[in-house]
Amino acid sequence: MSPLPSSPLSLDSFDLAILAILQRDNTTPQRLIGEAVNLSAPAVQRRIKRMEQTGVIASNVAVVDPAAVGQPITIFVEVELESERTEMIDAAKRQFSAAAEVQQCYYVTGEVDFILVITVADMGAYEALTRKLFFGSNNVRKFRTFVAMDRVKVGLTIPLPD
Repeated sequence: MSPLPSSPLSLDSFDLAILAILQRDNTTPQRLIGEAVNLSAPAVQRRIKRMEQTGVIASNVAVVDPAAVGQPITIFVEVELESERTEMIDAAKRQFSAAAEVQQCYYVTGEVDFILVITVADMGAYEALTRKLFFGSNNVRKFRTFVAMDRVKVGLTIPLPD
């Protein structure tokens, strides 16, 4: 089982098989992972720990249904800044990252500077957030809102090489 080229950490087929299992259910006992990939539980534990320490595994979280916790509205927002000076971009990154309602934030190329994924309880909560993040910022030129009609596919699983 040879390591994959061009990876920051050399991941072999055992690592990839472990990651595939953890992406489906990260509560799978290491003993069961070991049985599935033909490794001992301690070997699985060492590999998982190494992947956590090197950042391959970024975090272990529970994926929560927003509607189940009173946040049923998902909104996508394109944000265009007035200035693309480094300090203004960094300030926008910090501001968007600090807002609990911002689930994801991407600094992108193209006609806009950021794309945000936001969850809120209702449109009143979104309006309050726009006042804080966009209208309250002298660096936001404009923003455009898209409200999700249906959650067709939501996930964080990364496709892995075979």
